Amino acid sequence: MAQLKYKRIMLKLGGESLCGKGHVGIDPQSVGYLADEIQAVKAHGVEIGIVIGGGNIWRGNDPYAQLIERATADYMGMLATVINALALQDALEKRGMHTRVQTAIEMRAVAEPYIRRRAIRHLEKGRIVIFGAGTGNPFFTTDTAAALRAKEIDADVLIKATKVDGVYDKDPMKYSDAKKFERMSYNDAILMDQVQVMDNTALSLCMDHRLPIIVFDLAQPRSIERVVLGEAIGTIISK
Repeated sequence: MAQLKYKRIMLKLGGESLCGKGHVGIDPQSVGYLADEIQAVKAHGVEIGIVIGGGNIWRGNDPYAQLIERATADYMGMLATVINALALQDALEKRGMHTRVQTAIEMRAVAEPYIRRRAIRHLEKGRIVIFGAGTGNPFFTTDTAAALRAKEIDADVLIKATKVDGVYDKDPMKYSDAKKFERMSYNDAILMDQVQVMDNTALSLCMDHRLPIIVFDLAQPRSIERVVLGEAIGTIISK
């Protein structure tokens, strides 16, 4: 077995990772690809926590969402993340992995309420824990939820899946001369307003607790596995 660099990880997924290109909703092939990627990591015995967004179903910057009171719109987004969590859980369990979904907003008919010690115990028993409903509070993003849960479960690293292979000084999809950073500090990431790596609350939380962040391209096959094995891909944000 290859040598692991990270034994317990927090994987942050955008809701868009569950839908096909240019579409909304949930695409079975996209969910299947994601489940296969996670299965490759689990085969190494890695303890995996996952926070997933809801942007494929509900986005706070959509025109309709802008007409709704902000707290209400945020709660609607939290519910969308639970739908995604259940879809991912189904795909993982069909591949023989044991999972638990925990939600910050109680909905006992479909998931466990979030309890930190129980989540850690699930991880120790080899179960994948998917955290839904963000932090359970409006005005906080799922990036912040991922940073918070990562510290609560004592994860070794927070890895954020994106559409590009790291952090650039400007959008590489628009500018051919965009420069990629192999490493950067938390402060530099916070100051990059033109390219929002994560929201500042999440970055500040990771900085305060020295939790490294790795930003990588999910579309590259076995990219999550390569990260946990210590391969230098993506961008590392650290002290």
